[in-house]
Parts: sequence; structure tokens; C-alpha cells
Amino acid sequence: MKNNLKNSHLPIIKHIPDFLDYCEIEKGLSPVSVRNYHNFLKVFVEWLKNSGLDDLKPYELKADHIWDYRLYLSRKHDKKDNYLKKTTQSYYLISIRNLLNYFAEKDLTSLPAEKIKLPKLTDKDKAIKFLNFQQIEKLLSRPDISKLSGLRDRAILEVLFSTGMRVSELTSLNINLFDRNNLLNGKLDNLELSISGKGGTSRTVYFSNRSLKWLADYLKTRNDLLPPLFINYQRNQNDEHRLTPRSIENLVKRYAVMAGLPIDATPHTLRHSYATDLLEQGADLRSVQELLGHKNIVTTQIYTHVTNKKLKDVHRQYHSGEK
Repeated sequence: MKNNLKNSHLPIIKHIPDFLDYCEIEKGLSPVSVRNYHNFLKVFVEWLKNSGLDDLKPYELKADHIWDYRLYLSRKHDKKDNYLKKTTQSYYLISIRNLLNYFAEKDLTSLPAEKIKLPKLTDKDKAIKFLNFQQIEKLLSRPDISKLSGLRDRAILEVLFSTGMRVSELTSLNINLFDRNNLLNGKLDNLELSISGKGGTSRTVYFSNRSLKWLADYLKTRNDLLPPLFINYQRNQNDEHRLTPRSIENLVKRYAVMAGLPIDATPHTLRHSYATDLLEQGADLRSVQELLGHKNIVTTQIYTHVTNKKLKDVHRQYHSGEK
């Protein structure tokens, strides 16, 4: 009780390191999720300091503060000098919701988490960016495969589209997960691999023969003993030379520009494209949920741009009023 009383008089800013530890240890969130919360809360800390609220205690946080912070987010610009999307604003507010839930868990008086209202999203806000198969082919063909880095990049793009993996999942892959001899000899067929996904949950991902072919071509150039599947050839990297999520994001964007694609593609665009292609080929939403590793079917329902079109086609085919 004394400890809670002491903590209740600490400013909100001072609670954030303990909250991040709580997310990692007690909630079991992945390092990527914890880092995301950290980055989202940095903006809240920035706003508190700019507003002269460095010393604001949990019990002093009011709905008016949250309203002012929402206004701040709605007027904030991203790195490209565009206003933050409503979906992005929601991420920042959700991080505060979780911080308030942490206060409740630790018996610290504060604003109830349900008081944090999220921006209402229009259909345009909910729309996802994806590439059709022709655009995917243009993107995949851009790396210069006569170079080591180009062959590696082609393998990366092929694996992303074949498996629908998140970029953090891809960068965590090690060579020892694969039977290298069989892979190099072309003896692996539609490989299945169990990976640890978001929140530490396991799921199976599937490699097409085409992606395995490019992966084998890339691995034939690797004579090192480094553990990562995909490495950075520059010398100034960490000891493992492991490619980072940011470096893969940059290479996808670079090839998207080279391919003349109409959208600012990211590794997550390839994940969206993977799911969209599955649905267009006839996969059901539940199967796509499993393949993407979504805990809730609601998350997978962002792909209703495909299912809605298929329903329209079904109605036209079977219930057009014509016999």
C-alpha cells in the first residue's frame, strides 16, 4: 500500500519505463510491440512537456487533457509533412489506453481507459494499399540479380509475397531453420515453416516453389557462417550483419519507385497483397486469418474490399432475376 501511495505521486512520464517492462514481462508482448508502444508514448511525453505538464500525476489526468492531445495529433504532420492519418492517430491513443489500464492494474487512480475515444474512421480511412499481380511482378523484377545484394533483395521480395510474413518475422529468420542441402539441390517442395509471430504466438507459413528457387539462388552465394537468413553486406552493421526491418522497408520502397508503382509500397503492402491474392483466388476469410496469424477475424475483415466484390459477383451469377 505504501508503495502504491508513493507511486501515485510520481508524474505520468516517470511511470512509462515500468509500463514498458510490464508489457514485456507480464503481458508477454514482443520486443517489436513494446518498441512501438515506446515510440507512440514518446509523442505523448513530447506533448506533456510542450504543454508544461511534465509533472502531471496519473490522478490529475482529465478528459480535457486527452481532448487537447487529440487536437494536437489531428494537427501533427508526419515525416512527409502530411497530416497524421486517423488510423495513425488511433495507434497513439491506444497506447494511452493501455497505459491507463496499467494504472488500474497497479491500483493507481487515473482516468478510466474507456474515456479515450478513438477517431471515427471513414471507408477511405479503412482502405488498405495492395498491389495486383501484374504490379507485384513489376516489383519483383526490379532488383539487379547480377549483384549479390540484388539477388538477396529478389529473394526477400519473393519470400514476403509467398508467405505474407511481417517484416519483423522475416528479419528474425535464421539459416538453420532450413535444410540447406536439400534447398540448394532443389529437393524442397512447397516448404512449411513454423515461426513465432506477433505476441509470441506460433503459426505456419508456406513457401512457394518459386520463392524457394530464389532463396536457393541467394544461399548459393553465402559462404559465411553468419546465422541470419538475410544479411547486410556492409561492414558497419552488428556482428551478425542481420538486416533490420527498417532496411527492408527502405529497399521495398526503392524498388516500388523503380517499378513506377502508383502507391508508396512497404513490406506490409506485400502482406496486404498476399491476403488479397488469396481471397481473389477463392480462399475463405477464416483460412486467410490463420495464414496471417490474426487472433481475431475482425482484423482480417479489412479485406472486405475483396469479399464484398466476390459477393456481388455471386449475386449477379445466381440471383440476377434471369432464368
